[in-house]
Amino acid sequence: MTAGDPRVRVVWGDELTRYDFGPQHPMNPIRLDLTARLCRELGVFDAPGLEIVAPSLPDDSDDFLSWVHQADYVDAVRAASADPGSAEATYGLGTEDDPAFAGMHDVSALIAGSTVGLAQDVWRGDIDHGVNFCGGLHHAMPASASGFCIYNDAALGIQWLLDNGAERVAYVDVDVHHGDGVERAFWNDPRVLTISIHETGRVLFPGTGFPGDIGGPDAQGSAVNVAMPPGTRDAAWLRALHAVVPPLLREFDPQVLVTQQGCDSHYSDPLAHMALSVDAQWTAYKTLHDLAHEVAGGKWIALGGGGYELIDVVPRAWTHLTAIAAHRPIDLDTEVPAVWREHVQRTFDRPGPSRMGDGQAEHGHVWWRSWESGVDPDNAADKSVLATREAVFPLHGLDVWFD
Repeated sequence: MTAGDPRVRVVWGDELTRYDFGPQHPMNPIRLDLTARLCRELGVFDAPGLEIVAPSLPDDSDDFLSWVHQADYVDAVRAASADPGSAEATYGLGTEDDPAFAGMHDVSALIAGSTVGLAQDVWRGDIDHGVNFCGGLHHAMPASASGFCIYNDAALGIQWLLDNGAERVAYVDVDVHHGDGVERAFWNDPRVLTISIHETGRVLFPGTGFPGDIGGPDAQGSAVNVAMPPGTRDAAWLRALHAVVPPLLREFDPQVLVTQQGCDSHYSDPLAHMALSVDAQWTAYKTLHDLAHEVAGGKWIALGGGGYELIDVVPRAWTHLTAIAAHRPIDLDTEVPAVWREHVQRTFDRPGPSRMGDGQAEHGHVWWRSWESGVDPDNAADKSVLATREAVFPLHGLDVWFD
């Protein structure tokens, strides 16, 4: 390790694959195992300054869940965990999206506690970046499970930061689904800026996250939603991201940046309708990392999230995320290690991807056009971005057209 290496902690342990709704459920934990295997094979876990830490609970207790979740809901999860047949649909449990399974409470609390642990490490200055690609469970609500999410680890981590002196925390969510649970938790709290760029709720779960949703009466402009049209491709999506996220983060000046990197915006994801490549996702992760250094002194907590193309997309995307956090970004033309591909072939009887990118980048970058170059009012993607900027930029003292 040299003076220029970051101090990075990555949460990983095989026990996190117990977050398992069953073999027919889209959120198969094999995606987590394959991500860790790919990180190992590419040497990411051996990067200077990177430490793998075991998942853990704060102070060896699950009492922290009460910071965000209601006691009766946590009790219901415990009961369903011990007896899945007892799950109550009134709490969102035992449903098609969130079927109960044995041990559900313990592993869900462990994922959430691990994100809280990273928040503690970052805030106390023990590390620069923390990565929990098993986290990012952004749909969980105070009193119910939702969208494959039991406990909202991102909200719990942010709440710990607020309770321990943070005055400004920014949360950026690039999952294809609206980050509704985190937004809800801090809807009326001006200390937290939540930005979500997602496929419009007019066609996709959870059906929320529109430009006019800008926060509660005491926090107008603290919720920011970019609702993109179905079929949005790399250049338009990256244009939208850069038109909204950097100027708002620079103005808000957060002390910590928390990001959720759901990769279900990929063109092959079975649960959504966007058309991004891994190359564009890589570009977004790099942008968020760079912004963490620019606006938050490098204090960055990076989480996983959605992603249901289990073999071709999730492992590559979150290996890139982890490598970027380690300041060792992987070239998109890099060949996927043969050992990893052979494991995929043996296990799933199908080939894995041959390279770490999708061939959409040129000279290591995906092209996109800046907002300042001009707006096309007839373009669906531009209209979405403009609606968001008109809704929130003036509340931050920013120009709708040029900032």
